[in-house]
Amino acid sequence: MIDPVLRPLWHMGALHPFEQALTLLLAFGPFVVLWLVVRARRREDAAEEAREAREALAPDDARPDVSG
Repeated sequence: MIDPVLRPLWHMGALHPFEQALTLLLAFGPFVVLWLVVRARRREDAAEEAREAREALAPDDARPDVSG
């Protein structure tokens, strides 16, 4: 038999809706934040690679002077 003092720690009944939402937030929130950070970094890296590729194809001093 379970000790009467430990019984509330073992089972405290069903969770309220607020507690369910908080549990889901604590369970999945860090993964959502991680996904957002990875997505932002990948976009930044892709933009930097595209900029470097454009610079490699047409450096500033290789462009013709069209100032007139």
